[in-house]
Amino acid sequence: MPKIRFLSAGLVLFGLTLTQVTNQARAQRADLSFLQTRAESSDFEETTRYDELIGFIEVASSQHPLMHLTTFGYTTEGRALPLVVFGDVADASPEAVKMSGHLRVYVQANIHAGEVCGKEALLMLIRSLASGRHQEWVDSLVVLIAPIYNADGNERISLYNRGRQNGPFGGMGSRLNAQDLDLNRDHMKVRSPEARSLIRMMNEYDPHVSIDLHTTNGTRHAYHVTYSPPLNPLTEPGIDALLRDNLLPSVTEEIRKKYGWEYYYYGNLPYKRNSEPGWFTFDHRPRFNNNYIGLRNRIGILSEAYSYATFRERILASRYFVEEILNFAFRNRTLLEQTIQAADAVSVIGDSLALRAAHKRSDEMVDILMGEVRTIQNPYTGAAVFDRLDTVEPTRMYVYGTFEATESERVPATYYIDANATPVLRSLDVHGIQYSVMDSALGKPVETFIVDSTSVAPRTFQGVHERTVFGNWNSTPGSVAMGTVVVSMDQPLARLAFYLLEPRSDDGLLNWALLDKLISVGNPYPVRRSVN
Repeated sequence: MPKIRFLSAGLVLFGLTLTQVTNQARAQRADLSFLQTRAESSDFEETTRYDELIGFIEVASSQHPLMHLTTFGYTTEGRALPLVVFGDVADASPEAVKMSGHLRVYVQANIHAGEVCGKEALLMLIRSLASGRHQEWVDSLVVLIAPIYNADGNERISLYNRGRQNGPFGGMGSRLNAQDLDLNRDHMKVRSPEARSLIRMMNEYDPHVSIDLHTTNGTRHAYHVTYSPPLNPLTEPGIDALLRDNLLPSVTEEIRKKYGWEYYYYGNLPYKRNSEPGWFTFDHRPRFNNNYIGLRNRIGILSEAYSYATFRERILASRYFVEEILNFAFRNRTLLEQTIQAADAVSVIGDSLALRAAHKRSDEMVDILMGEVRTIQNPYTGAAVFDRLDTVEPTRMYVYGTFEATESERVPATYYIDANATPVLRSLDVHGIQYSVMDSALGKPVETFIVDSTSVAPRTFQGVHERTVFGNWNSTPGSVAMGTVVVSMDQPLARLAFYLLEPRSDDGLLNWALLDKLISVGNPYPVRRSVN
């Protein structure tokens, strides 16, 4: 990816033309305090728009020789997705970034464009880096920053988006992209240009660590940020242990010592009345960003700033979280790299891995810090808004923060995909899964899945009637024809390939109705497999 300059002609940034701002910044390389986000310049009543953001990062990136600006794709409406690269690299290309040999950390915000605190936090971080702070990071890290992933949604400003969220009262964008898709449900089916762009970036830059910044609402708790590692049971155990036993506790403690704020694992109380109290995390399926990252054998971290804290506090809480993760990565680069290398080296062939899962209860009760809110009004709409109070009430309950398999399947050595199964082949290409094409027929027994029955969800989700099939794998004689696509499971993305290709997977290609034209009762599934 070459270094790309955005077209900002005519852009006025907070009362100054871009040329004037750039000239002024050159004279003040150590002081970029004049460069303000719209959140800052509006006393945190508004959020930064796309054109303003582009102007901001153009100015900031021009001030530091180790900061580069490029793009990694496009939105549905054709907006370029900016990527700021900070590190000791020649340019922003994937080749230069990987050639550095440093740990690569990717941070994104605004996947839901009504959750804008992460965007503002990353702009502040970019300005801080351009001003000369955290220079020690360049000895070990290359930081990739995408502050506005759902750029189309960001421009759909409404004062009525995100109902009870505590600002910005001047409005924020929409949860969905211009196709009315939730981009945080699109990592497996990949129907949006944004998701295709993101996964292409992952394939090219291969970040070791990915951080996804959100804003939560719902349960009234006392945490400024709740976070989550990958939740799918297929996640390589070493990655899960690194996050739960080391990185996340360390970051939590650092923030508590520096700022006096509490962070904890993401959760909500049960939505059903009269349910057993418990702290329930969200979902294990890899359609969600952090879970998808885990299936790629990489370190995925979800951040959820607390919706009822003030907009300013949410921005700071998100920024502190990112900075402390980067500090940890700087101090523990070797540990992170070794954990990922070990995960890539593990063979899952012959293992029994989860295809479906359910919440698992903790062995012991723990103290969850509950909080309280007061009701205030949006000064422009009069709508009720919740405002966080400094109240902490430890409440003992079980934590449902992990998942266990409800249905598992043995991982084969090889999958064989019919040459006419075009949707499967396209998906392999999008996700970067390795495969080859047979140049001659192969006479060997393989396993075939015969569909006994199928059901389709009555309601659409993300524009899809999700499908479930029932049936069994059976060994069948015969040969594998020349031209058949072969996916060896002796590869780093084997876990992701397994979840995509298995017919009973709760988030695979079949589930997302991508194979509907190839599925019928009594006939074989178009993907076969062999155990050796």
